[in-house]
Amino acid sequence: MRRWLFHIFCFLITLHGFGQECPNLLEPLPGSTNVSINTSISWEKVIGITGYIINIGTTPGGGEIILEQPVGSDTTYTPPLGLPENTLIYVTITLFFFDQNNIVCPSQSFTTEDVTTVPDCTQLTVPLDGAENVNVGTNISWSYAPRALGYRITLGTSPGLGDIINNLDVGNTLSYNPTMNFPPGTTIYVRVIPYNENGNAVGCMEESFTTGALGEPPGCTHLITPVDGEINVELSPLLEWEVVLNAIGYKLFIGRSPFVNDIINGDIFTANWTFVIEFEPNKTYYVRIIPFNDAGEAQDCPQESFSTILGCGPFIDVTTGELVSFNPEINFPDRVGICENNIPTRINTSDEADGFRWFKVLPSGEEELISEEPYVDLFTAGRYRYEAYNILNQEGFVIECSSTKEFAAVLSSAAIIERPMIEEIARLFYVTIVVSGPGDYEYSLNDIDGPYDDDNRFTGLGVGTYTIYVRDKNGCGISERTFKLAYPPTGFPPYFSPNGDGINDYWQYVRPEEDPLPVTIIYIYDRYGKALVNFNAQGQGWDGRYHNNTMPATEYWYKAFTRDNLIYTGHFSLIR
Repeated sequence: MRRWLFHIFCFLITLHGFGQECPNLLEPLPGSTNVSINTSISWEKVIGITGYIINIGTTPGGGEIILEQPVGSDTTYTPPLGLPENTLIYVTITLFFFDQNNIVCPSQSFTTEDVTTVPDCTQLTVPLDGAENVNVGTNISWSYAPRALGYRITLGTSPGLGDIINNLDVGNTLSYNPTMNFPPGTTIYVRVIPYNENGNAVGCMEESFTTGALGEPPGCTHLITPVDGEINVELSPLLEWEVVLNAIGYKLFIGRSPFVNDIINGDIFTANWTFVIEFEPNKTYYVRIIPFNDAGEAQDCPQESFSTILGCGPFIDVTTGELVSFNPEINFPDRVGICENNIPTRINTSDEADGFRWFKVLPSGEEELISEEPYVDLFTAGRYRYEAYNILNQEGFVIECSSTKEFAAVLSSAAIIERPMIEEIARLFYVTIVVSGPGDYEYSLNDIDGPYDDDNRFTGLGVGTYTIYVRDKNGCGISERTFKLAYPPTGFPPYFSPNGDGINDYWQYVRPEEDPLPVTIIYIYDRYGKALVNFNAQGQGWDGRYHNNTMPATEYWYKAFTRDNLIYTGHFSLIR
């Protein structure tokens, strides 16, 4: 399913260099000064790309500090050696696509702080402090020390001896490869001291490890499936690597970035394969496999990577300028009605998709599948979830792309039209429709097809015959009622004078000889809407009193109800 979005078009113009900007740096902001040399660099997320490649240098587009480092779909990168102090730093983000040309965004820059203190200490990462049975050919690695510009290393067979290496300056790196193997079965003492222009780190502790028995550690291996750099890898692939003959096992590391093993972190396998369940689509995964035996682990094994199938999207098609998504577009209401006179009520969807699922949400929060058709029969009110999905075949792999919507089912029914309330003002009619029922209703005048409106009051109507349609918003039916609007006959006197002279002392409906109204009861109100009295249309009428108190000469309002459920309102004067 393809949807054109204008802002995506603008974004594409951006990428192709027609005056707009690529994603901006978020941290540090472009132009920032006095930025920490230990800062992490983050940028805006770009929808529809496969991943990012970052360059960090001291010139626009340069990579003197970090050169073309893939970071997958992460939008944050922490330079492993920090950044040089008091330097104008340029960051260049490249947008990576599976099968399109990469797009290099303009460089953005900031300036780092001037460091005035010595660095912190560091600690071993390979081998770990206290490790035993370490390969005699092991390399030595340590973690980054904040503010360090270089490291000096001392290695010895006794604490503080330095008989293997003594205070060797290895520069600004996080590892050291000894020129000779360590003696077997020996405890090796290591001290790594970071330094910068302000001096050496202070108080750094000595660490140690013990080598294994003399033997030949295994060599490295590499992926067979998927091969390094492969794209469109299925989401639950078989990972297989070359067998190493003198290895007794393999340590497997998998991460979504080159630096964090957040999928598998050093799990041991005795076979040269494993299944991995449910990778995410459109992601780059980084793999390192380290064979080992009793003599130790293989050294300097490379990191490999592959990218999964595109999945459901959305993705930018940089050729057509469209945003591509394979998820169905669903248009389903937040609420549907279960009709009282039609249980079960069938709810249909008009969405286009390869398949559908309907779930009832139980009080426990669990879900019960109740239909896999484009419709569902509902028996009770409650919470439900609707799901539509497309089946996608990419490079021979079948995946499911779904969209979902939670909705409420409520008990509903067609409206019962109680009465139209009719009011005449200045020879025009104002009609309010009074209804009852459990549904949510909307109203249309003279047209069953609408338009419908939530307002049940119709204003400024002339003389004539009208039909009101009341529709239940939950689909439980349309009710209708026809009524006639005509100027009321002269049976409602315009005034009366309750002064005891026997003339017009009572106000009452006077039935005319032609077309009398079947009035049953009349209510009298003052001008503030306060009900004063009600009386039967066959009685004497109102005498101008309220609780036996004489009411003042002013305007009063009447509301007259008829046997056919019409209501007439108007006003008259009390004269003294």
